[in-house]
Amino acid sequence: MRKPKSPPKLEVIWQQIKADPTQVARFFDMISSPMVDKYLHWDKLRYHTPPEGFSNEQWWLAIKKQRQSLFKQLPLTDKHQKTFQYLTNDFITETLHQIDQSVSTFNRMPEQIKNTDTKNRYYVNFLIQEAFTSSQLEGATTTRLVAKEMIRTGRLPYDKSEQMILNNFAAMKRINRLKDESISKELVFDIHQLVTEKTLDNSSAAGRFRTANEKIHVIDMYNEVFHDPPPADQLEERMTAMCDFANGKTPKYFIHPVIRSIILHFWLAYDHPFVDGNGRTARALFYWSMLQRRYWLFEFVSVSQIIVKAPAKYARAFLQTETDDNDLTYFIVYHLDIIRQAIKVLYEYVERKTKRLQAIENQLRGIIVLNHRQRALISRALRHPHQRYTIRSHQISHNVVYQTSRTDLLDLERRGLLKSDKIGKTWYFTPVSDLEERLAKLP
Repeated sequence: MRKPKSPPKLEVIWQQIKADPTQVARFFDMISSPMVDKYLHWDKLRYHTPPEGFSNEQWWLAIKKQRQSLFKQLPLTDKHQKTFQYLTNDFITETLHQIDQSVSTFNRMPEQIKNTDTKNRYYVNFLIQEAFTSSQLEGATTTRLVAKEMIRTGRLPYDKSEQMILNNFAAMKRINRLKDESISKELVFDIHQLVTEKTLDNSSAAGRFRTANEKIHVIDMYNEVFHDPPPADQLEERMTAMCDFANGKTPKYFIHPVIRSIILHFWLAYDHPFVDGNGRTARALFYWSMLQRRYWLFEFVSVSQIIVKAPAKYARAFLQTETDDNDLTYFIVYHLDIIRQAIKVLYEYVERKTKRLQAIENQLRGIIVLNHRQRALISRALRHPHQRYTIRSHQISHNVVYQTSRTDLLDLERRGLLKSDKIGKTWYFTPVSDLEERLAKLP
């Protein structure tokens, strides 16, 4: 990936404009009117056609003047103590509104999607998806199918790639349990230790700051330095400032919770406080922040599955911020678009599952090898895959004699739709894990 071209010096451009008094008046007229729909970096704007009578550089100066009047300063500084800043434009406001609406929209999903058993299955599926794709961003090379099999069966990882995925899965589960706690240095170290367990060349580097002797740079495949993080002797102070920001202690003005979560993601990644695992830790902190502020929908939303489709855009959003006066708006706009896409993927997935469940329940009515009692039980099992049934419970539900109930359940087991376990003197019947697939094969 090519590093974005740094913008021209604004002072030089302004001196050129001041040399022509008629140009000055036209310049200020340009500032007072909208100029571009998208939040473009100079690297992109220089290829667009400027307003008539102006150069791209003069157009850029006018845009920067507009932005400077809207910037809010953040408690985050770069390694030279220059402040980061951001602004809110129409795209940001509209996308934040859409995200806020997404929770209430999810509450109106069909009952078969919202019940606890089904939601738990979605939760695990999206934990696996986020663990897998977040690890892919850091170089993991296994497949999603293999990762899913490893996590669901509980087997030990075979290599570093699988270990990274398992670590991410464990970290995401822990984030969910930590959502009511405040962030501290110790908690960040704990998360880092989880995501890097058994994956570091030096195991002692887990859960601690990098040292002055551990020179860390973000480089591309040609060894060009993209990011040179703050020196190690700044990390303690910077971590304290980051935790204060994450816990809402700073700044004194209101920051929308989603924007605060995005900035927290950027902050940890910018500081790069660890030898390795910074990206995974940063994305985990983003999830902690969203869940801590009751955006519970993000138990099911995987942002990394969108990022991994175009990782260069992810890196470019960081670089655009750093190369243009620490303007975090670039990263915020990018990340909001990622969130918007990830939520869309979730809703499309839920819609497909809803239609599939409805289709299977309709199909059940036509399965003549099952009686109406068996069809009712299987219909419930589709919506509650962990429900246990006994001969007695089935007997009571359908007001039949013991032998009829027993025959129903044993027949479902014989057809491979239920499995049985004996606990004490009682037989318990539970749906098989691939119930939907087996139903499709019934006549």
